[in-house]
Amino acid sequence: MYRRFLQLAMLMAIAVLIAACGGAKQAKKDLLYLQQGTLDTIPNLNVPLKEGHIQKDDILSIVVYSDNPEATAIYNQPSTGGGAKTSSGDQTTMSKTAGYLVDQRGNIRFQTIGLLHVEGMTRAELMDTLSKKLTVYLTNPFVDVRFMNNRITVIGEVSRPGVFSLPNEKVNILEIIGMAGDITIYGRKDKVLIIREENGKRTFGTLDLRRTDIFQSPYFYLQQNDMVLVEPTSKKPTATEQEQMRKLTMITAFATLVSTLSILITLFK
Repeated sequence: MYRRFLQLAMLMAIAVLIAACGGAKQAKKDLLYLQQGTLDTIPNLNVPLKEGHIQKDDILSIVVYSDNPEATAIYNQPSTGGGAKTSSGDQTTMSKTAGYLVDQRGNIRFQTIGLLHVEGMTRAELMDTLSKKLTVYLTNPFVDVRFMNNRITVIGEVSRPGVFSLPNEKVNILEIIGMAGDITIYGRKDKVLIIREENGKRTFGTLDLRRTDIFQSPYFYLQQNDMVLVEPTSKKPTATEQEQMRKLTMITAFATLVSTLSILITLFK
């Protein structure tokens, strides 16, 4: 009777270990990025970067340059000093401007030019438009336009969800996932949702980060105000399942202990 009990415990321990090894192998596979497909294909070598369009509620930094700086000054908003600490704890001074808010009609109001409809324009188009209009007042004007609200929201199964302000406009999905601390073990790499508002319309794109052809997707490079949602897997345990897993761990440990004792008894019998 005792021998049968030991044999049964040993079989249970072996079965649990086999199941655990199989689950670990699949879990390791699910953690990999860009595992399906070939990276060095011709389509993947091209960069489908699409410039973002100006939208309502965007805040634009507009700086004007020309050959006559004195006349140019009235077109530039006054700068204010802002403090920021470096990694060494030193205080630095940065120049900030209020920016131009795109109103609900898609307009901004610019010095001497007046009301200007900018919604739907790219940065390059607005720079070109302003430069042409300012040639009446300035000599060889040049305009620099940048987004001041260039941010991406990342939520769901990532280590550090939140709103990320970007230093430049060229950021891809892999970079933003890295900024968010990577996808957790309970996040789905095969179904990352991108929510984008463009030209008054909301669009949705889904990326499978395991596949190499994501480089060809129009959602690979993100745009200002995009939202990234990482869905949880169906394997994410609930509180009840976590309690069951703890009990299973205890049972497994007990079975392993019994099987070990059985082996020792057999050896020294």
